[in-house]
Amino acid sequence: MFETCRHCHSTDTIQFLDLGFAPPSNAYISESDTKRPEMYFPLKLFSCRNCRLVQTVDFAKEDELFTHDYAYFSSTSSSWIEHARQYSQKVIERFNLSNESYVVEIASNDGYLLKNFVEAEIPCLGVEPTQSTADAARLIGIDVLEEFFGEALAKRIEPADLIIGNNVYAHVPDINDFTKGLACGLKPEGVVTLEFPHLLNLVKKNQFDTVYHEHYSYLSLLTVERIFVKNGLRIFDVEQLPTHGGSLRIYACLDGANHETGSTVAWMREHEHAAKMHCDAFYTGFQEKAEQLKNRFLGFLLEAKAQGLTVAGYGAAAKGNTLINFAGVKPDLISFVCDAAEAKIGKYLPGSHIPILSPEYLKDTLPDVLILFPWNIAEEISEALSQYSTIRKVVFVPDYREIL
Repeated sequence: MFETCRHCHSTDTIQFLDLGFAPPSNAYISESDTKRPEMYFPLKLFSCRNCRLVQTVDFAKEDELFTHDYAYFSSTSSSWIEHARQYSQKVIERFNLSNESYVVEIASNDGYLLKNFVEAEIPCLGVEPTQSTADAARLIGIDVLEEFFGEALAKRIEPADLIIGNNVYAHVPDINDFTKGLACGLKPEGVVTLEFPHLLNLVKKNQFDTVYHEHYSYLSLLTVERIFVKNGLRIFDVEQLPTHGGSLRIYACLDGANHETGSTVAWMREHEHAAKMHCDAFYTGFQEKAEQLKNRFLGFLLEAKAQGLTVAGYGAAAKGNTLINFAGVKPDLISFVCDAAEAKIGKYLPGSHIPILSPEYLKDTLPDVLILFPWNIAEEISEALSQYSTIRKVVFVPDYREIL
């Protein structure tokens, strides 16, 4: 391949994954839009052999993916709200944050996390480019800048004691400018924390459905540390998290700050090295694993249809859209998908045009099979649907299994 790495600008790259063509996974459409042409983009990933950043081939622009009516609201997941609460409590205590501190969250969404700092009377600012979620955050008293984050914006805002970026680093098209902004936006002893899905788990557990256009990058400590060092930042702690099928939380500071580097950083470096994340072999062969899972998924749906079973889905999530569009599934195989997010109900999944309905609709239809697309919170969903004991609930990633 001759793609250019968006971090180090090397053209020494290899293909990692090709999922064909698909619309943006969060571009839910109205009924009238189903009668109009839909924008599709190639969904291809490559790995840079120099810095090992796995990244999308650039086709879709940032403002085509993160629009004013962006429909992902973090507060719809109770487990995610609890995760944010625990994180907030932990960093407030660890870094002695008070009403004299200043906290900035990048991609603050609907305020699900910053509300914990508001309640603790710690001054904070959200940076969120999508109007729909920014408006929701303002309704609960959070100050929000409705812009994309980068070095220029960081220079305009007050330096922070803590900059938070949970599940945003992968969404950044210009990863160098974003990282410069992190360094520029810190006080001398300030801290950056980022959470992102760990590429090691994506490959080992065949989580290819976490690939979509809004995720420009797929990250490891190996790569993130290289990017940070180049921009004057030092990672001093790493935690492994169960979220999103296995994530990393990194703690970083300016290179000259006094935060002591813990043993967790060296351990994770060695862990990734043992998995050969520095070698081509780690990145080749993933295409075949994705194809095999797609074929099992499609085969299951065709067999269910042949048996006269009704199949529906739960969770109009980007994960599901990636899997559905890669397999070419339409409403003849999955009749509808339920979702608790009001912003999605009444719309249609991009590409497949499967209708999105309220979970209440299950009472009237009682499908034979319900596919839980957000497999990372499958148990939470299954518990919420415990009254539907006759419905067979299944997930397909990383492997097929029934949720009891």
